[in-house]
Amino acid sequence: MFANKKQNVLNVYFTAGFPSLNSTVAIMKSLQDAGADMIELGMPYSDPLADGPVIQSSGTIALANGMTIHKLFEQLKNFRDEIRLPVLLMGYMNPVIQYGFENFCRDAAAIGVDGLILPDLPMFEYEKEYGTLINQYNLDFVFLVTPETKEERVIKLDQLSSGFLYAVSSSSTTGKDAALSDQEKYFKRLQSMKLKNPVLIGFGIRDKVSFSKACSYANGAIIGTAFIKVLENSTEGEIPSLTKTFINSLK
Repeated sequence: MFANKKQNVLNVYFTAGFPSLNSTVAIMKSLQDAGADMIELGMPYSDPLADGPVIQSSGTIALANGMTIHKLFEQLKNFRDEIRLPVLLMGYMNPVIQYGFENFCRDAAAIGVDGLILPDLPMFEYEKEYGTLINQYNLDFVFLVTPETKEERVIKLDQLSSGFLYAVSSSSTTGKDAALSDQEKYFKRLQSMKLKNPVLIGFGIRDKVSFSKACSYANGAIIGTAFIKVLENSTEGEIPSLTKTFINSLK
């Protein structure tokens, strides 16, 4: 996943089926053309614990548009014909279990998805049950750590993760103003631990200043809410140019 670039990695999150049901692949293409390094595709869910109001709202709209996991896999069927960036699916366990966990892993792998982020999958359940299936289908799995995560747990989560380790900048939800300088101790602690995986910082990254700051502590950063705001006010035809302007503003 980090074969071509190891520093200043920009991972951009957006919600599948937002702003319109069929905009998913077009937005992925716009992100690739604009210079993003990785795509985190949110699977909308009615009760998204870690998401702030902007991403929650995009999920509500996507669900109302008719987005489901089945629909998403249908849309992504041939996405590898044009998208070469690493793509991760981010979502919650409930809809994945309803789909059937093994079916989900098999279908995700078959269309070319690289990995999964499922924040509400506990570590012990991953070890006991789900990790085997994820590994069987050669999918990366990304765990999240927070400023409160104890050191031995960080090490364990790093060992179980592949792809990267997701360092949440604060214990609030996405989109909150997180003062990255307040977390300097936490980021430096992660740097000093010589972790197996690259680290990407997420939550509160929104512009060039916060992206650069995050990159000074880690291998890169994840931006979601700020990009959803760009999509909120755009028509289908404007998405490529607005995405380009947004990505350029970060670098």
